[in-house]
Amino acid sequence: MPQPSHSSPADPTRQVGAPATANTSTARRSNARYQILGLLAVGTMINYLDRTVLGIAAPQLTKELGINAAMMGLLFSVFSWSYVASQIPGGLFLDRFGSKLTYFLSMTFWSLCTLAQGLVHGIAGLFVFRLGLGVSEAPCFPTNSRVVATWFPQSERAMATGTYTVGEYIGLAFFSPFLFMLMGAFGWRSLFYVVGGVGIVFGGIWWLMYREPRDHPSANQAELDYIEAGGGLTQRHRAAASTEAAPAKSGFEWRTIGRLLKHRQLTGICLGQFAGNSTLVFFLTWFPTYLATERHMGWLKIGFFAIMPFIAASVGVMFGGLFSDWLLRRGKSANVARKLPIIAGLLLASTIILANYVESNVAVIAILSVAFFAQGMAALGWTLVSDIAPEGLLGVTGGIFNFAANLAGIVTPLVVGFIVAATGSFVGALVFIGVVALIGALSYIFIVGDIKRIVLVD
Repeated sequence: MPQPSHSSPADPTRQVGAPATANTSTARRSNARYQILGLLAVGTMINYLDRTVLGIAAPQLTKELGINAAMMGLLFSVFSWSYVASQIPGGLFLDRFGSKLTYFLSMTFWSLCTLAQGLVHGIAGLFVFRLGLGVSEAPCFPTNSRVVATWFPQSERAMATGTYTVGEYIGLAFFSPFLFMLMGAFGWRSLFYVVGGVGIVFGGIWWLMYREPRDHPSANQAELDYIEAGGGLTQRHRAAASTEAAPAKSGFEWRTIGRLLKHRQLTGICLGQFAGNSTLVFFLTWFPTYLATERHMGWLKIGFFAIMPFIAASVGVMFGGLFSDWLLRRGKSANVARKLPIIAGLLLASTIILANYVESNVAVIAILSVAFFAQGMAALGWTLVSDIAPEGLLGVTGGIFNFAANLAGIVTPLVVGFIVAATGSFVGALVFIGVVALIGALSYIFIVGDIKRIVLVD
């Protein structure tokens, strides 16, 4: 027998704060949260395609526009200048205006900036639109974290975080061959037109489909009770659920940032995420150029080999999230369940240095795939943000975390670019990536401490 609809305004089970009735308490739980998770996963995939399409276009673009390695490193880096600078304002905007509007505006504007990059004829245009891309993408991951904290109980948050995070890798894994073929047939500008256009379309889909839990037509009371029992639907979310679009003061003061950073949990995971992002940024920016110049591969070969590390990273993300949630369900503490996959991943990611000591292209790709798999395992930082953020300050806490983590987007492309320009080789660049990953593992071991919600005391 089909389940009765719970979307009618007259249905008391749809009223905010209404207790579960006998019928809803025994009803089969709906799974509307997985529909929302699907939206996050697609949005994150588009997000990373937009920010990394320049890396795919780079080998051809640099020849046409006459850009050297050091300048290309600057162009890779400039995205993160505005991205990092916009994290805290983006978090404040999110806390004030909510997830639906923030994500819609963010995706629409970043997609327009991507499309515009295909129209440029010099470095200045790329510089301007990469800055715009960074500003527009800044609220994305704080919004992802807020949606997961709202829609998922704690026992499923690592799985949810891993699922949308896999979008970072899966899009590049499966679309890289198509994008390289597209570039070979129509030139590098076509990449920006296609990827930007897809993002604009999906922005409209997000606006039409996203709802808060108590406003979602497919979420029944049994699912809402399940989410709330597991720590979702916080008091702030319950109060704001039906008025998501109405502005509300977040109670933010600038001194709150300093108060948050005094807690070792936040400073430690920020340093650890910087380390993990350094590996990620290398693959998202310099990896195709590494294969083309250091390993002397052709376009089709690059498209084929580029799949492998991204598939490995996708598996690593899912494995890390599922393993973390499994440990939590088995009674392990949050310290063990959340930190163990990250520490193991960062330690294993440092083995990227071994690629300097093998000749075979197959062996190189195997080493890089293991390192990227490990980085994927370590991509659970946003789950910890959900676990430690003070009540009502998830957007700001996420903004601080993303600010620190994405300093890697500024530092890593520049360091790699200058190393390659100075030495004519990627050997030193891979050593840099490996050492930073090792430092990140030590941060989680010695700095982070207990995983618990931060309480700010006046």
